[in-house]
Amino acid sequence: MQATIEVNGLRKRFGAALALDGMTFTVRPGQVTGFVGPNGAGKSTTMRVILALDAPDAGTALVAGKPYASIRRPMSVIGSLLDAGALQPSRSARNHLLWLAHSQGLTAKRVDEVIEQAGLEKVAKRHAGGYSLGMRQRLGIAAAMLGNPAAIMLDEPFNGMDPEGIVWMRGFLRALAAQGRAVLVSSHLMSELQDTADHLVVVGRGKVIADTTVASLLAAASGDRVTLRTVARPEAAAVLEAAGATVAVTGWDVLTVSGLPAERIVAVLSEKAVPFSEVSAHRATLEQAYMELTRDAVEFRPAGSFAEPADGGEEVSR
Repeated sequence: MQATIEVNGLRKRFGAALALDGMTFTVRPGQVTGFVGPNGAGKSTTMRVILALDAPDAGTALVAGKPYASIRRPMSVIGSLLDAGALQPSRSARNHLLWLAHSQGLTAKRVDEVIEQAGLEKVAKRHAGGYSLGMRQRLGIAAAMLGNPAAIMLDEPFNGMDPEGIVWMRGFLRALAAQGRAVLVSSHLMSELQDTADHLVVVGRGKVIADTTVASLLAAASGDRVTLRTVARPEAAAVLEAAGATVAVTGWDVLTVSGLPAERIVAVLSEKAVPFSEVSAHRATLEQAYMELTRDAVEFRPAGSFAEPADGGEEVSR
C-alpha cells in the first residue's frame, strides 16, 4: 500500500494569532520531504492537524485520501513522532510498545521487530524514563513503525542524536523512502536534510514559501556565481571588476564572482598575471538557501528591527 499526505488550504487561528494561512502541499510516496521554517511558521500545527489533534478552521488534511480520524487502523497507514517525551517513564521500552501494539491489534512479534529496527535491543527492558533524548527518539520511531505504515511523519527526529545516531537516522529515512513510503520530516538541521531529503517544503507565517526539489533549490541559490581563491585578493578584484564582473569578499583569500563564467575569469586573471589557486562554480548550502528564503518570515528579530506580522497578531509555535 502507498499513501500520499495531502494538505490543502489549511487555516487555523488560536485566538488572535494566525498559525496557518492557507497551508498547501503534498508529500508523495517514495521520497523524503523536508518540512522547514522558522519558529512559529506553522510546522507543528500542520502536523497536529494531519493527525486530527487540532481541528482546522478551513481546509483539509488527508492521508491516503482520507481524514486521519476516519481511518480504522491509523497506525498501519501513517506512523508519527511529534514528542519523544510522550511516554510513561516507569514502563520499559518494550512494555510501552506492547501497550501501543495491543491498542492496534498488533503482536508481540511485531514489537520485537521494531525494537531491533530502531537499535534498542540492549536497552528494551530498561525504564524509558532513564533514556537520553536520542534513545527516546529511537523509541518514538519504533512506535511510529509498529503498524508498518505506508507514510511516516517525524518532528525534529535528529534532536538529541549523537553522531552515530544521526548517521543511522539518515540511512533509516532514505530506506523508508526507497521502500515506497511517503516520509515527512520537520527539522531545523539543514545540513542533515541536505544529505537526506529529496524534496523540500519551506514555510513561513503559516503558508508555503517554496515547494521544490532540494537539487532545484540549491541550483537556484547558487546562481551563476563563481568562487575564486587567491592570495592577491585586491588585484584580482580590480581586474575582474574592470572586465565587468561583480565581486564580493567572502573570506580572507576568497572572492565570490558573478557576471563572468569561470573560463573567462581564468583567462582574465592569467592575462594580467594575477595568481589564483581555485576557480569553481559556487555551490550554495541548503542552510544558505533556507536563510535567503525565510529572511522575511522569522518570528523574532533583534531589538530595533521589529516588524508587525501581516495580520496584526503574534504568531505562535505549536
